[in-house]
Amino acid sequence: MIPPPRPPAPGHIPTEQELREDLAAAYRLIAHFGMTDLVFTHLSVRLPGAGHRFLVNPYGMLFEEITASSLVTVDADGEPLQPTAWPVNPAGFVIHSALHRGAPDANCVMHTHTLAGMAVAAQTGGILPLNQISTEFHGRVAIHDYEGIAADDNLAERERLVADMGAMPCMILRHHGLLTVGRTVAEAFYWMYYLEMACRIQVTAQGTGAPLSLPPAQLVQRTAGQFGGSANKGWLPWQALQRKLDREQPDYRQ
Repeated sequence: MIPPPRPPAPGHIPTEQELREDLAAAYRLIAHFGMTDLVFTHLSVRLPGAGHRFLVNPYGMLFEEITASSLVTVDADGEPLQPTAWPVNPAGFVIHSALHRGAPDANCVMHTHTLAGMAVAAQTGGILPLNQISTEFHGRVAIHDYEGIAADDNLAERERLVADMGAMPCMILRHHGLLTVGRTVAEAFYWMYYLEMACRIQVTAQGTGAPLSLPPAQLVQRTAGQFGGSANKGWLPWQALQRKLDREQPDYRQ
């Protein structure tokens, strides 16, 4: 019998090993749910302690291959702080670095290039409240206009990214993809999973060609408020997902 999960103690600071296992699990789950772009895009998490230190994937490994020990510690510029046989892509870390440093709750940053996410990122209306899942994102999704491939020499875009993100947990990068942040890996994954689901619902509904029905604005706002927030946002489904990985892909913890 599966024992009931217990939420973390208030003020718990995860160890580096815990963060490595959580982030490796997130990479495996992004692959499992079909949200990868070959070896591109990144998930990153801030390490505790002094200075700017983060974990990120080695460049060139598939997300389904990531393990806790294969993750690389990098500085705020994406440069490795540990010996590694695999390259790291500093340019791909630009968006992550900006938000890690500029957004107070961005301990974990996730970025994807999914078909549904990029389709919605090409639309002017953002996330439409077409479904109960979608309504949770009312007032919770920032927009950042496309400025070309994010480059480490474009400091002004970094500032605009942080300003556009504000206190939102989610962002649509125009003509690019989706991005979420969280105080924990579990929280960032929760937002990414359901943001992706909202995009899939939207693209599927639009693809039917039938007229779309939108709830009244007042009802959308009320429903979004009913979802609320939590210091342990996404924690409960995260425990279930880790149990699934422990059964099916236990090597992620290695």
